[in-house]
Parts: sequence; C-alpha cells; structure tokens
Amino acid sequence: MAQSNELHDAILNGDAKKAHAVTQAAIEAGIAPMALISESMVPAMDEVGRLFEAEEYFVPELLLAGRAMKSAMELIRPLLIASGQRMAVRVIIGTVKGDLHDIGKNIVASMLEGSGFEVIDLGADVSPENFVAAVKERQPHIVCMSALLTVTMPAMKTTIDALESAGVRTHVKVLIGGAPVTSQYAKEIGADGYSENASAAVSLVKSLLATA
Repeated sequence: MAQSNELHDAILNGDAKKAHAVTQAAIEAGIAPMALISESMVPAMDEVGRLFEAEEYFVPELLLAGRAMKSAMELIRPLLIASGQRMAVRVIIGTVKGDLHDIGKNIVASMLEGSGFEVIDLGADVSPENFVAAVKERQPHIVCMSALLTVTMPAMKTTIDALESAGVRTHVKVLIGGAPVTSQYAKEIGADGYSENASAAVSLVKSLLATA
C-alpha cells in the first residue's frame, strides 16, 4: 500500500505534517487503523531504534520521529477506542515525584507507542500514590519510571514499595531509567530492569513480556 509506505517514511524522516496528512488519507481510503500501526508505524519505529543504536540517529532524530508518530496516532487512537480495539500490551510511564524533567520520558513513551504498545503517560512529578492508582485503574503490564536527578532517584524505590504495599507489585513489571540510574540501582530497589536509552527500553519491554 502506497500510503503505508508513505507513513513509514514520514515517521522515519520525522515529518509530522506529512505523517498526519498521509494517515488521514489512508483512513479515508478505508485502510484499517491497526494495519497502519502494524505495517507502517511499528516497522518505522523499529528502524528508528536500529539507526539510533548504529549511531546514525541521535536524540533530535528520535524526538522528530516520535512527534511524527504522535501526529499519526492522534487520528488513529479515537478510531481504535470507538471500535473497541485495544493494543495487546499496556504500559504506564512517568517521571517520579520531585522530578520535572520529561524529555527522555517522552522519547521512551513515543518509541513504545510506535512499537505497538498502548502507553498511558502520567507526566512528570508523579507521586507513588498516583502510580499505584493508575496501576489499579488501568491494569498495565509494564510500569516505566524515569528520573534525571540523583536526588529524585529514591522516589523510584518509594514507588516500588508503594506498589508492594498496595498488593499490585506482582501484577506488573517495573522498568527504570534516566541519566543517573544504573542497572545496579535497579537491582537494589527491586526493579525488573533498567535501560539507558529509548531504543533499549523498547527491547527490554519486549524481553520482559517474553519471559512473563
């Protein structure tokens, strides 16, 4: 399908306006929303991840690709909701309490959504209580937490403890990331995994789901 190829290329090139226009045309032509996701968006974001790992793409390219993908999803998401269709895997993501930085979190969220996961973005400065409430309400498979400041890293452990106390910790896999975070810290606080960048985060989520 020509429109599927055009959407793939628009996302890969970070062209949000074209991604939106092509998606609109594809929908009007009767192409199924889930087909656009599986045949265009997921392959495009997979390629973006590959290019990033090969150091051919960098953070600006990830941001542009994510923006293009979101412009397409703005049209697709309402159609999925109206038809009762849902992504197979749901992910909750947020920057922990006390931390207002969200660029890295936004890139990860875009990469995950573009890879075919349903993403609920709680935003920045998310309290442990809000993470717990979201897990209870939305019943995700994965919880992703981000911190850019060393002083906010302890909020990750506090959140995991809150999930434990609420009796929902065993229902989800917890993935953490952010500049000061390490794999050792993930082990210390009882997280299920750590990722140093958005591309690796997508791979780790897939790996965690495969072993669930």
